[in-house]
Amino acid sequence: MGSVLPFPGSDPVDVAIGRRLKHWRDQRGCDVDALAGALKLTPEGVRLLESGRARMNATQIAVASRHLHLPVWALVSDTRAY
Repeated sequence: MGSVLPFPGSDPVDVAIGRRLKHWRDQRGCDVDALAGALKLTPEGVRLLESGRARMNATQIAVASRHLHLPVWALVSDTRAY
């Protein structure tokens, strides 16, 4: 019987962005369904982003930051850009 390859881990950058996305979504009182609609994803797709198991592209970051009324840096960095 062959060996089973381990499931690949999440990218730490994706995990950090997802953590920030969830934090700001909660802070802004935005439910998963509303953000999913803005991103044209399913609620499960948003949960994958928030857990770091899916990668946000630049367009999704821009849309999410606009929907949550945030500057882009709030999702991609813990340090203010100004």
